[in-house]
Amino acid sequence: MPIVRLKDIRAMSSEERRKRLGELRTELVRLKTMIKAGGSIDNPARVRELRKTIARILTIENEKKLAMEEKQ
Repeated sequence: MPIVRLKDIRAMSSEERRKRLGELRTELVRLKTMIKAGGSIDNPARVRELRKTIARILTIENEKKLAMEEKQ
């Protein structure tokens, strides 16, 4: 199950998406650091979910940017 649903991402403003993106990246770095340090994490699949959600947000941001450029 995704961390944030696609329809929710599309409903967010650009500023909200950037804020959420920063939060997700911070969490991903924290989890990767824990793994590198030799510790175990509660849910290893969380790393994959975070990466996919980050990619979704970036994709939607690029779609919106391209749509704005085409209008001009």
